[in-house]
Amino acid sequence: MNTQSLAAQTLQWRSASPRPYPTTGGPPSWQSRCIERVLRSLRAKQRWGSPAAVHRAVCAAAARPTSHAPVGLGRDVQVRLSYAEGWPVYRTAPLHMQDDGSGYVVFLHGGGYFKEIVRAHWRIVGRLTREARARCIVPIYPLAPRATARDLVPATGALLRDVLRDAGAAEVTVVGNSAGAGLALAAAQWLRDRGHRQPDALVLVSPGVNAALDTPQRAAIAGYDPLQDLAGILEAAKLYAGDLDLAHPYVSPLNGGLRGLAPMLIFSGTHDLLYPDSVDLAERARACEVPVELHLRLGQPHNYAAMPTPEGREAMARIVRFIAQRADAAPAAGGLREA
Repeated sequence: MNTQSLAAQTLQWRSASPRPYPTTGGPPSWQSRCIERVLRSLRAKQRWGSPAAVHRAVCAAAARPTSHAPVGLGRDVQVRLSYAEGWPVYRTAPLHMQDDGSGYVVFLHGGGYFKEIVRAHWRIVGRLTREARARCIVPIYPLAPRATARDLVPATGALLRDVLRDAGAAEVTVVGNSAGAGLALAAAQWLRDRGHRQPDALVLVSPGVNAALDTPQRAAIAGYDPLQDLAGILEAAKLYAGDLDLAHPYVSPLNGGLRGLAPMLIFSGTHDLLYPDSVDLAERARACEVPVELHLRLGQPHNYAAMPTPEGREAMARIVRFIAQRADAAPAAGGLREA
């Protein structure tokens, strides 16, 4: 992308944005631009192009469920399988770690609430385990339409409540990407509303927190997104909502109130049709005196933080440092009981 076309795109983005927000970093790297071209050539966006495409994916997943077993964790990671809330829960730790000196990460995967955890998610878990020296807890939550927000949010909240109780004084960070980030925020609100302890931090990567996608500029922004389209995202949200309205805080936690929630670290990019909600989330959190740090990168797509680009590596390194530094500053970890 030459300087002139980038400048034109920036002006278009600013005119489409509900409230232009300063981006971090410079223009997209050549690696990022190449990946976006590949995604467009592969027509990845067609998977979200219509309600029918989403229903085909749901039916295919029901006919042939995808394995949720860990893949791609890398070396020196130990894994154990337990159960909580009736769900499989994988627990990872550095292979040679002792019983103390580590914080916990609860990782909630994305996938529009109807797709299973995949290798790219496990690679994130592996990095957090090895590089942040974190003990990761990965719930394999049931998927829509079999499970909807009415049941999934309280069950995730209850799981977090038990993790926080058993962790004692140790640091507990919840990391979620896309749908998993929306679920993380809704579960944190569930905890707050019932008087339970908050996680020590929320790390939200390309969070889906407003299922209505109702900002008037959204269609223009979607035109830049190489992965997602409005019709499919809305249909997935309806499947997840079940008998709840799309505006219900379980489905759209941006509507659930942010006062009293944990500090937030948020990542999004201006080629992600969900990014206006990250801006709204950061602004509303600040207005409620919730510490928040938003990294909005120009020209980056949905979930860019997990991509093998300079921008993705920088974001992941920041997440690793954030978790490791918080754990180092916290008291030694207690022992989590397994269900």
